[in-house]
Amino acid sequence: MGEAKRRKQLGLMPTVHPFEAQLDADGTLTFTQAPEDADLRGKIEQALRLTQPYGAAWDSQYRTQLVLHGRVDGTLTTAEDVAALPVAPHRHVTGELTTGGQPHEGDIRLDGGHVRLRGVQHSFDGQRWEAFPANADPNAAVRRLLNHPAARLTGETVASYAVEQYREGRTDIDPEPPAELLEAIEGLAREYHGETDAEWLEIHLELAPDAGDESPVAKRVVFDLTQPAPLQTPFSRAFAVLGNVEVVPQEGSAAYTLDGEEWVSYADGQTFEGGLPAELADIFDLETVPVTVYADGRVEWEDSEIPDEHAERLRTELRDTTGAGTPDDWAKWTRQMLENVYAEELVIPDGTDLPVPTAVRLDIPLDALTDPDPLAQTFMESEVTFDGQAWRDLYDEELPEELSAVAHPGGLN
Repeated sequence: MGEAKRRKQLGLMPTVHPFEAQLDADGTLTFTQAPEDADLRGKIEQALRLTQPYGAAWDSQYRTQLVLHGRVDGTLTTAEDVAALPVAPHRHVTGELTTGGQPHEGDIRLDGGHVRLRGVQHSFDGQRWEAFPANADPNAAVRRLLNHPAARLTGETVASYAVEQYREGRTDIDPEPPAELLEAIEGLAREYHGETDAEWLEIHLELAPDAGDESPVAKRVVFDLTQPAPLQTPFSRAFAVLGNVEVVPQEGSAAYTLDGEEWVSYADGQTFEGGLPAELADIFDLETVPVTVYADGRVEWEDSEIPDEHAERLRTELRDTTGAGTPDDWAKWTRQMLENVYAEELVIPDGTDLPVPTAVRLDIPLDALTDPDPLAQTFMESEVTFDGQAWRDLYDEELPEELSAVAHPGGLN
């Protein structure tokens, strides 16, 4: 007992912090029980936001569970058939954050601790709660799911990231992901390639059994972020779910290097020097043009940057997507954009409005102008101005001073 007391006094003993939270369908998180310490609450929130699906991902998960448990009549053939199934908008999550100690399998690992979920319930009205029971016969449940043609539908790719990870710990990601995804993608790369030296080598030997026993100094993979499929199946290639997107290792993209110079494809054993193979490099070598969208509805770019035949479509789609020209829609879109970019830096009390930018600068891939898919799936917000004069880089390390009133206390200097 004396040793245990000493270790606890030194902060070496695990400390458990129970929590309860409610999640809305759009991902809005409300704690009903949580540690008083803001840093601990932030860790729990981070874990829930990365592991609990919201938006289309929650719709897909919930509807899949309905099918698995035999609660769907008829046959689901199209995405519209699946979308007609109502989704419970409320969830109640219980668990605990443990600081110190060793995580168990299935725990959500965080810097300085881990989160274990004890239960997730759902509700249509926020009053009556239920949880899906464990399937007594998983094989029968899967057969039920695969009887629906809609189980073969897939989601659209919305972003791709080439991740290069070195055995000593360095991770490079191209292009740089939004701040709220950076740590998660780095963690997924460690899990994909092997978190320990032994796992790193074991996974390598499984993928390249004829390559010899030497351990790679680095590995790489391209992660595609895709919209969730209408239904989730055991044949999905998704490696993980991050909030409202699935992470899928791009087929044929995995490679390794033994010397840091020559890379070898795990798919076919072909070698290439540095960079990405030509067929993958094209994905990231996109020519873009900056376009400025103003709150009042103006959409501008430098003369000759955009071919005239695409000008009308570009202006129309960008106004529709951003709400430019309609104050309420513009405020809603810019708020969502700022929340996505600065998710970890902001604490926004309920009912609090954010400053509304007067303009946002977007990077538009030129190839997207001739693609029939909506432009909203391809452009990237790069800069914002709140006064029409000073432009703020959205991916600079510093939070724009206009947002200081809602900055997380831990992020202030």
